[in-house]
Amino acid sequence: MKPTYQDHDFGITTIDTAYLRPQLAASHLIVENGHAAFIDTGTNYSVEHLLAVLQDKNIPLEQVDYVIVTHVHLDHAGGAGQLIQQLPHAQLVVHPRGAPHLMEPSRLMAGVKAVYGEEKTHTLYGELPPIPAERVIQAGEHYELDFQGRTLLFLDTPGHARHHFCVWDEHSSSVFSGDTFGLSYRVFDTEQGAFIYPTTTPVQFDPGALHASIDRLMTLPVKQFFLTHYGKVDAHLQALADTQHQLIDEFVGLVRKHSDKGEQRHACIMEDMIAVLLSRLQAHGCQLPEAEMRDWLSMDVELNVQGLEFWWDKTQAIVS
Repeated sequence: MKPTYQDHDFGITTIDTAYLRPQLAASHLIVENGHAAFIDTGTNYSVEHLLAVLQDKNIPLEQVDYVIVTHVHLDHAGGAGQLIQQLPHAQLVVHPRGAPHLMEPSRLMAGVKAVYGEEKTHTLYGELPPIPAERVIQAGEHYELDFQGRTLLFLDTPGHARHHFCVWDEHSSSVFSGDTFGLSYRVFDTEQGAFIYPTTTPVQFDPGALHASIDRLMTLPVKQFFLTHYGKVDAHLQALADTQHQLIDEFVGLVRKHSDKGEQRHACIMEDMIAVLLSRLQAHGCQLPEAEMRDWLSMDVELNVQGLEFWWDKTQAIVS
């Protein structure tokens, strides 16, 4: 299968990882002096697409220096083990909190199987081979990576997950934001620009930390964000940040509103969150049929509500 990708300036390429549907999840390739680094990998089933892009660009496997994962959720890092096996000189760069899960992935996989079940986990992600410790770089706060003379700076950005960093590339004035700067699918683009919303998935969502991480990214002289979901956003960046702040608070308000609904809580939050996002999409000028908008939103909303509920229940348990 021919890979789908889009080239940008400064040697950056957005690669569709073919996760679930087109333009849902991306890996980003940076090329400098004929050498390459991947940021996020997709799943095991994405690896063939990433390797095909290297072949298209005539980049030898031996000249991939780094595989960087913004965090260890499997739509971002599930393919890291298999990819590292194919790249003889590449090192994995991962947050210190995430590194143990990729060096010994059994606990990570057990958690995923608890959510999705054995069969669906295998269908979505396959099995994760462990990555040898000697090939792993643990990039903590302000870690600087010299990639062929191009400095990549790693910033600890919790809120979506405690094992999440973002990558600042001063050369291109770009942030590779994983999930910290939200979700923005190109199918929702209109004349008003990109539509964006935050991701509050389980199990480490923290609204205060996510607010702070977004604000921190906006203190950089950033001209473009490269999102795993999906691709480049490079206009009205402050407005996109403001929208996420508003929606984080609105989403938290929904779980507070329905906190006393018992078994109906999840369904009530789901219904309200879909309504909030549909209303914003319509105001944004999105002309897609409502059924198609709901189809695109449904998986994210389901995970967002799970994350909000997990955060709420944990918070209330601490309070009580």
